[in-house]
Amino acid sequence: MRLYLIALQFLTIIPLPFTVRCEERDLGRSMALFPAVGLTLGFLLLGVNRLITPFLPRSVTDLLLLVLLAGITGALHLDGLADVFDGLAARGGKERFLEVMKDSRCGPVGAAALVFFVLIKYQALLAVPDLQKNAALLLFPLLGRYAQVQCTVGATRARSDGLGSAFIGSAGVFQFLAALATALTISYILFGINGVWFFSGTYLLTWWLRRWAHRRLGGITGDIIGFVCEMTEAITLLLIVALYHHT
Repeated sequence: MRLYLIALQFLTIIPLPFTVRCEERDLGRSMALFPAVGLTLGFLLLGVNRLITPFLPRSVTDLLLLVLLAGITGALHLDGLADVFDGLAARGGKERFLEVMKDSRCGPVGAAALVFFVLIKYQALLAVPDLQKNAALLLFPLLGRYAQVQCTVGATRARSDGLGSAFIGSAGVFQFLAALATALTISYILFGINGVWFFSGTYLLTWWLRRWAHRRLGGITGDIIGFVCEMTEAITLLLIVALYHHT
């Protein structure tokens, strides 16, 4: 339970009425429970969806759900997305890319990327058929947090400082296997064999993004981990729409 609360505190801004003891190595160990936190976020979205659906049209409801998700996570992963796209737009090598990502300011390319990705997620969620919406609300936050574990475990640190470095240094094979088992099992429970295909698609995406980061930057940073989460959420929703929008 302590490691779950550590993961919850890191991935969300949900306040706790008590203090949770956390050592540096606990950060990596808590990654085994990242998918569980993703599922918690999914249940929160599901509850709010059921609460407001009778009063608002679906287009408004789905937008509010994404606003809620961004708010409850402190827009942490969206910040990583913007930083990575700003880095991509910067001219120069690895050091320049890392320097731009570390800058707290959001450039025009990062801002445009934020707008486009939020629109993609919104349109994809809106296009999910009603029969699959509840399962989708549970799945896409879960797979996004699993992707963070896959991206991190066994990776090389692109820089020696930052939270990303702390996670990389203390997360191991056990955390990866535990997160994988959780994500794959829940995917199957929610969507049957189609859930396995959704998991497989996002697994390959994360593998490719991680490989790209190692080749481009020499490793992984916290911004890359957030970027991978956002990409995975968007792709998960798009895969669900691609499979079910004609049914």
